[in-house]
Amino acid sequence: MSEGDQPRYTVRLATSDEDIRAAQRLRHKTFLGNDQGLEADKFDPACHHVLIECCGQLVACYRLLHFENGSGIQRSYSAQYYDLTKLEQFAGAMVEIGRFCIDPSLNDADILRVAWGALTAYVDENNIEMLFGCSSFQGVDQTAYLDAFCLLKERHLGPDIWRVKAQAPSVVHFDKNLPETLHFKRAQMQLPPLLRTYLLMGGWVSDHAVIDHEMNTLHVFTGLEISAIPAARKRLLRGNAVKIA
Repeated sequence: MSEGDQPRYTVRLATSDEDIRAAQRLRHKTFLGNDQGLEADKFDPACHHVLIECCGQLVACYRLLHFENGSGIQRSYSAQYYDLTKLEQFAGAMVEIGRFCIDPSLNDADILRVAWGALTAYVDENNIEMLFGCSSFQGVDQTAYLDAFCLLKERHLGPDIWRVKAQAPSVVHFDKNLPETLHFKRAQMQLPPLLRTYLLMGGWVSDHAVIDHEMNTLHVFTGLEISAIPAARKRLLRGNAVKIA
């Protein structure tokens, strides 16, 4: 395909109920395996929904829930599954990123790049100091991700000051049943692309994964302080920034 044939992605906020339903259909297709239903929850009305489109077709979406500081974090989606008490003391503006999904029939790395470009613009425009959310591994079979969990335990646990504790009834603790030796390449392959990007920017995770049978995922709490992103990567992100219409 020539350069001129490359799809052009646009990013905008949902402005109607139909926009939100389109996002919910894509979420249902991505997370639950078909587009014949709506994947919706009680948090949707409080969120900004970011839509990434190509030629008028929705190809990816995610939602943003804004907090002025950590005092409101118990109203987040993540608070259902994790003890976020320490993060209540975070003084800066925060955004929870949720339900991030890309149409599973597509395979274009540019979609993820555009998604991060839009998020970069949002962070800068709103002086956001921390991003957080749940990063999901497909399925609930923990044995498929033991190398990834080993990598997270050894290199990417959250700092003590913000350490997230377990409170969900079903969790996988990273200090149990892990391989004796980390197989780095295999671990990288097991990481979801979104989580891999967080970690490259200095993000961190909880010391356990939640088993979510309803969504058929294992997910880890993920935090990223904007001040921790390396300067070179900040320049790269801002070079790809995409203003949300």
